[in-house]
Amino acid sequence: MNARAEVFEAPSDSMQPSLYGNADATPPRDAAALLAAARRVAAVAAAHANAVDREARFPHEACEAMRSERLLSAMIPREFGGDGLSLDEVARLCETLGGSCASAAMIYAMHQSQIACIVDHGANVAWQRDLLARIVDEQWLLASATSEETIGGNMRTSACAVDLVDGAFTIEKLAPTISYGAHADCILVTARRHPDAPPSDQVLIVAPRDTFALEPRGSWDTLGMRGTCSEGHRLTASGIAEQILPEPFSKIADESMLPVSHTLWAAVWIGIAADAVNRAHHFFRNQARGKPGALPPSASRLAQAVTLHRMMQARLKVALDAVAQATAERIARLACKSDLVDEPLGASIGLAADMNMLKLAISTSALEVAQEALMICGMAGYKNDSPFSIGRHIRDLMSAPLMISNDRIELNTANLLLAQRAAVMGTI
Repeated sequence: MNARAEVFEAPSDSMQPSLYGNADATPPRDAAALLAAARRVAAVAAAHANAVDREARFPHEACEAMRSERLLSAMIPREFGGDGLSLDEVARLCETLGGSCASAAMIYAMHQSQIACIVDHGANVAWQRDLLARIVDEQWLLASATSEETIGGNMRTSACAVDLVDGAFTIEKLAPTISYGAHADCILVTARRHPDAPPSDQVLIVAPRDTFALEPRGSWDTLGMRGTCSEGHRLTASGIAEQILPEPFSKIADESMLPVSHTLWAAVWIGIAADAVNRAHHFFRNQARGKPGALPPSASRLAQAVTLHRMMQARLKVALDAVAQATAERIARLACKSDLVDEPLGASIGLAADMNMLKLAISTSALEVAQEALMICGMAGYKNDSPFSIGRHIRDLMSAPLMISNDRIELNTANLLLAQRAAVMGTI
């Protein structure tokens, strides 16, 4: 998020510099350099996107390119060795990747949402600071396990619980989906705080590869987003208390996980839609060249698709600005060093509602744009072996309303709006 690095205090004199990464590591890069790196990764991802989709396999080539270009630490603050990009800058990277391989781009977006949770809510714990430095040095890929067989996709409740004894914990979770879990270097796991805690009293556990084990419980043969490899697993983990982020998961979700997830998912969907529009535009120009002086019949559809795509980009920009403002205000409250300075309830509700509405708007609009692109390209877009093929784009985007069900989000948003004095800004 914008100004994220300002949250942290300088390390004490007793803190060894090695805790913050290798002093000889690659120096931080700016947003332009990382965008150029993302474009190189996107070229690799595009070359393998059809094979990833056809075989429903993990996008190894794209993820190795991310590691090689050191994109996995783009949003980690510079004091931990990362590049310190803001959320809107990372959204540009996600949009760029989305136009090449939806699965690779979504993996990258989900990884960054987990990075944000650790950065925002664990940096005061030495173990978590060491982990951030290791993520930078070794370019770890982070995943999450928030769903559970007994509670479905409602990540605000857990059935499993942390068993913490003498500073050591164990946990077992039956997760119907853990996206790319078998390929992750670290998984962030939700659970009840202790066995007697209610389902909503949750914590978030950071479990590196050497502290967890996965037992497959299902396959991932899906309509789209096939390369995310989101199979179900029985997850068991053990470790020390410092692996549990100190703040409640409800706070982590509200301040970091959901704002970052919804904005970066939106950026990925916008990138997928952009590639569909560009294919339709190319097809349209070929048609126009074939009949000089006469616009093809799909002219109005192309104008509508481009207009809707630009509206999506503008909507995302508004959401990113809102998150940046909320982050700046939170940093100001932290600077007061007072437990009495809490976020105003109205502001918290307003941001949550806005993030929900962003997800609803972009998840449906992106699919509409891709469908318009298909109508423009016609059978050339319907065929899988055509340079104008839109089939993969549509199948991937059909997952967007299902990633945290839009029906559930609409009900939650309606409840949030009940608590607001006005649903929209302006006078009546």
